[in-house]
Amino acid sequence: MDFIHITAAVLSLAAAFSYINHRFIGLPTTIGVMLIALALSGGLLLSGHLGLGNVRERAALLLAEIDFDKALMDGMLSFLLFAGALHVSVENLAKVKWSISLLATAGVLISTFIVGGLAYLLLGALGLGAPFLYCLLFGALISPTDPIAVMGALKRAGIAKSLETKIAGESLFNDGVGVVVFVILLGVIGDGEISAARIAEVFAMEALGGAAFGALLGWFGFALLKGVDNYQVEILLTLALVLGGYTLAHDLHISGPIAVVVAGLVIGNRARRDAMSELTRMRLDNFWELLDEILNVVLFVLIGLEVLILEWRGEFFTAGLLAIPLVLFARFVSVGLPISFLRGIGRNFSRNAVKILVWGGLKGGISVALALAMPDSPQRDVFLVITYVVVIFSITAQGLSIGRVARRLSA
Repeated sequence: MDFIHITAAVLSLAAAFSYINHRFIGLPTTIGVMLIALALSGGLLLSGHLGLGNVRERAALLLAEIDFDKALMDGMLSFLLFAGALHVSVENLAKVKWSISLLATAGVLISTFIVGGLAYLLLGALGLGAPFLYCLLFGALISPTDPIAVMGALKRAGIAKSLETKIAGESLFNDGVGVVVFVILLGVIGDGEISAARIAEVFAMEALGGAAFGALLGWFGFALLKGVDNYQVEILLTLALVLGGYTLAHDLHISGPIAVVVAGLVIGNRARRDAMSELTRMRLDNFWELLDEILNVVLFVLIGLEVLILEWRGEFFTAGLLAIPLVLFARFVSVGLPISFLRGIGRNFSRNAVKILVWGGLKGGISVALALAMPDSPQRDVFLVITYVVVIFSITAQGLSIGRVARRLSA
């Protein structure tokens, strides 16, 4: 099936699921369409087991032609991150920069090693033993919070602005750090060994290089936008900035996600204020909000449908269920330790900040995409199932309740 037919099928399903959710269910759009997609996938899986036709096989063949990893990491992600960063205040972000920096770096590394170690023990106990490096790889892909899921949940949470900024800022940057750690571990697995100096070099090049390139990209975009007063041209410039900048960052071997986030912060703050008319600001906001919503819906439909191509063995599903508390525990430690340190040097956090950050640390499409990018091995299938179970629990259970939890803990 060619690209046009696949795109038409996915968009049609996304539109249909959105309509059903809006008319009859009333859940937040992304969660609603994902649950409908999961229900459809479950029905197709059941029909396959009952021998009722080959619909499930045909659907699986269609999904097999969609490279989810490339569709998200090389396509949708750049637009979604830019749209998320566009409305984050740099002034508010600067007030909590040390908190965000520590949570997005040390927090991800701490969580990677805790999840990796616990997953190694868990899989060994279940008779599904996996090499420790592969368990660390799973720790790296499941540790970052997903900015796409988190930003959607924050819109409904109604929590204190300072804490909201910390959660949003962490989610925008820690996925880039998580991808860098994942890439480094892939290199270790591929090469057999890699020196600490090489790891530090790759990390600095990817993360710091991505931030510097993103700032340069943002200021270049600002200079272009300042010389134009036509919202069609300005929107086109932001599109080119995002996709062209992300692609160039990838070619330069620096972090595309971090580059796009920093560029989005520059455009969303300096350029919106000093280089755009009121009409352009309104049109730009409307365009990126619409694009963000459409891509979110498509992404969550794909998450629900990709269940069809997984190998759902009983012991894999059991491992996934048992991994949920392990990932939450790792999140608790990786958030609690940095916050305890920051409180010790005089930084302010609300009394229940750790609990809110833990429950608000949603996992999403980035974790799924990285899991699908794991190298072929006997352990790949089990890690895919575990990732899906954790992500689906996170989006549904945590995503639907974070508003109530945050309001109760903030009271």
